[in-house]
Amino acid sequence: MPQRLQAHWKQVSVGAVISLAGITACAVVTRKWFLTAIPIGFLFGFFLEKADLCGASAFSEVILMRDWRKIQGLLVLIVVSMLGFALMARLGIVTLNPKPLEWATMLVGGAVFGAGMVLAGGCISGALYKSGAGNLNSMAALVGIPIGIALIEYGPLQGFHRFLKHYTIKSATGGPVTLPSLTGLSYGTLAVVFGAITVAAAAIVSRRKKPIAGKPSPREEPHAGGLLERIITRPWKPWQSGILIGLLACGGYVSSAASGRNYPLGVTHGVLYTQLLLTDYPLAYVCSPSTSPGPAQQQSPTGTQAAAKTQPAKKVSVWLILEVVSLVIGAFFSARLTGRGRLLPKPPDETLVAFFGGIITGAGAGIAGYCVVGGIMSGWALMSVASLIFGVTAIMANWVMTYLYLMGGTLRG
Repeated sequence: MPQRLQAHWKQVSVGAVISLAGITACAVVTRKWFLTAIPIGFLFGFFLEKADLCGASAFSEVILMRDWRKIQGLLVLIVVSMLGFALMARLGIVTLNPKPLEWATMLVGGAVFGAGMVLAGGCISGALYKSGAGNLNSMAALVGIPIGIALIEYGPLQGFHRFLKHYTIKSATGGPVTLPSLTGLSYGTLAVVFGAITVAAAAIVSRRKKPIAGKPSPREEPHAGGLLERIITRPWKPWQSGILIGLLACGGYVSSAASGRNYPLGVTHGVLYTQLLLTDYPLAYVCSPSTSPGPAQQQSPTGTQAAAKTQPAKKVSVWLILEVVSLVIGAFFSARLTGRGRLLPKPPDETLVAFFGGIITGAGAGIAGYCVVGGIMSGWALMSVASLIFGVTAIMANWVMTYLYLMGGTLRG
C-alpha cells in the first residue's frame, strides 16, 4: 500500500478507536451492555485478520504444507480463554454454560461443517473477516451460510435436526458432560494444568527453533517506523492473535451474558440473525437477560396479531448481530492497514463452489449449533465434551475434503 494511503488509514483508525471508546462509555452509562458487542466484534475481526486465523485454513494447512502454526494459535487462544473463564467463574463474574452432549448432532454437524468449510474457503468467522478484507469467494460463501443455517433452524431439515437432538447423554448430576464431570477435578484445576502444559510446550518449541547461521531472525530484521506502527501495519503470528483473542473472549463472555446470551464468543447465529433482519417479520429482540417479548409479540388484536400467532416471532440476539457486523468492519480496517485489503476478481467456478460450500457449512453449523468460534474456541475452553466431539469430527472431515478437493486425491487404494 502506498505510504500516503496507509497514512490516511492510520488517521481513520484513530477516529475508529475514539468511536469505539465512546460506544463503550455509552454502554457503561446507559447500562445497555449489548452495545459493547461493537468494540468486541471490531477487535475480534481485527485480530483474526492480522494473523489470518481461519479455522478452515488452520486445519487444511496441516496436510497441505505440514504447517501447524495456526492450530497452535488456536490452542493458545483456547487455553488463555480457559484460564480467564476459570478466574471469572471463581470470582462469580460469569456462570459457565457448556453445551449438552447431543452426540448425534455433534457427529453429523461436525462432519458436514468440516467438509463444507473446505469448499467455502473458510469457516464462518473466516468468511466474515475475509469478506471484510475483500475476498470475493468469502462474500459468496457468506451469502450461502445463513441459507444453510436456516434450512436447519426453520426449513425442511428442521425435523431431521430435532430427531438428532434426541440422542443426548447427561452427566451423573444430570447436567452437561464435561471434562470436570468425567475426571472429578474442578474446572479451575484442569485450566491450570492445561495452562502449565501449554507453557511447557511453548518453551520446548522455542528452544528447537534455531536460526540459520548468517541469517538474522525476524526479530533482528530492521523495520521502518516505531513499535506501534509495526504492530498495526504488519501481519501477526497466530499465537500473538491467539493470546489477544483469548483475553477478548473473557470480556466477550461478560458482555454477552449481560446481554441475554450466557456464552462466550460465537458467530453462527449472528450471521443467521443478521439475515433475518432483512428477510423476516416479526422478530423478538433479545438485549438483556430480562428482555421481555418485543412489540412484535405485544400487538393489539388485529390481523397482524393473528398472523403472529400462526407464525411465532423468532428470537434474535442483538449482541450477536452487532458482533458479526463489527467483526467485518474490524477486519476491513486491519486489512487496509496491513495492505492486504483489496477486492480481487475470482474465477466464476470458484465463486460458485464457495457459495454452495457456504450453504453446506451453514447447514453443518446449524445442526451442531455452532462453528469453529462457538464450538472450538469457546466450547473447548468450557471443556465441553460435546464441543470436543464436534471439533475432532470437523477437523477429520476437513482433512478428508482437503485431500479430495484441494490435493486431488481419490478414495481408491
